[in-house]
Amino acid sequence: MTATDSPILYETPAPHVARLVLNRPDTRNAQDTAFLYAFNDALDRAAQDDEIKVIIVAANGPHFSSGHDLRESDGHGNMRKHRTVETWSGFGKPGAEAQFAREKEIYIGFCERWRNIPKPTIAAVQGKVIAGGLMLMWPCDIVIASEDAQFLDQTVAMGVGGAEFFMHPWELGVRKAKEFLFTADWLDAKDAHRLGMVNHVVPRPELDAFTLAMAERIAKKPLFALKLVKEAVNTAQDAQGRRQAMQTAFALHHLAHAHNALVHGTLVDPTGLMGPMQTKANAAKKAAAE
Repeated sequence: MTATDSPILYETPAPHVARLVLNRPDTRNAQDTAFLYAFNDALDRAAQDDEIKVIIVAANGPHFSSGHDLRESDGHGNMRKHRTVETWSGFGKPGAEAQFAREKEIYIGFCERWRNIPKPTIAAVQGKVIAGGLMLMWPCDIVIASEDAQFLDQTVAMGVGGAEFFMHPWELGVRKAKEFLFTADWLDAKDAHRLGMVNHVVPRPELDAFTLAMAERIAKKPLFALKLVKEAVNTAQDAQGRRQAMQTAFALHHLAHAHNALVHGTLVDPTGLMGPMQTKANAAKKAAAE
């Protein structure tokens, strides 16, 4: 595999700035196990490089991310190909244990790690951002969206109470979070900006330049001060109960998986209002076709 074939490209477009580019445009940057570990490795590389002050997360193709890659046939087996970063194990265990362990590692575990990287991170998003795609964007400190960006979490329609990294109340506010989840409707960039989930909305052709210019402004600040103020703000949010609420939401998420497995023989509910078990895959296919 050449560097350009990698699921994540690592670039340094300006002094003290790293840009990580999601690079599975043919799948609209759907996230399989290898993709998530590659993304985590790239973030670790940028975090551990003392010359890097700011990290941009961008994406190739028309859409930022179509979410989890439901075409991955052996996600639990594929865990064995990677050195895990958390201490959970049991990826091959029966019952609910394997699924809980997998999501504890590569979903909520990774997202918490990424949120707490001690350097400013900026997501530059375009097109569709679906369910698991939010979990690549929400851990970032700043979000810049193109005017065509649209956001969706349709997991409730699949019989599961929201994506694994349950930031909805903090990103959207309580009432809009409930509407977003209950209805499984799209949220456009303008409304996302109005609600505070997005910092800026720019024309699509200006997305990269606008994001890089902001990264360069931030990179002029002392790195230690940037690290300290990021930790201060994150701690303020956690003091509001975010961490505890996240753990409860994650547990309820897995109650839904276990319930669906018992009742329907699959992790999701095929009777949901958005259609059969392929709900999320269909959304990804729709995004890929556009």
